[in-house]
Amino acid sequence: YEWIIRFLAFRRKRDGLRDFWFVFDSLLVWTMILETWLMSAVFLAFLGDGGGGMGNASILRIARLLRLTRMARMARLLRALPELLILIKGMV
Repeated sequence: YEWIIRFLAFRRKRDGLRDFWFVFDSLLVWTMILETWLMSAVFLAFLGDGGGGMGNASILRIARLLRLTRMARMARLLRALPELLILIKGMV
């Protein structure tokens, strides 16, 4: 849902390919879809029970942790604009 809203926010949709964070989030979303739906279906089809064959899929979960790097961008923004931090504290 978030991805769709962010995509629709771009006035020119091609600008989405120029935004590094949007491309990075898109990669994470598609990796999650691949891991959750497609790989589960493939393992279920070939292994029958879908049981113990998911060990290598945990590597894909690590990629989701990279999303935390977005927090570094927010911290850098708040350090550059201390007035923004004051506004945010006032809202909370």
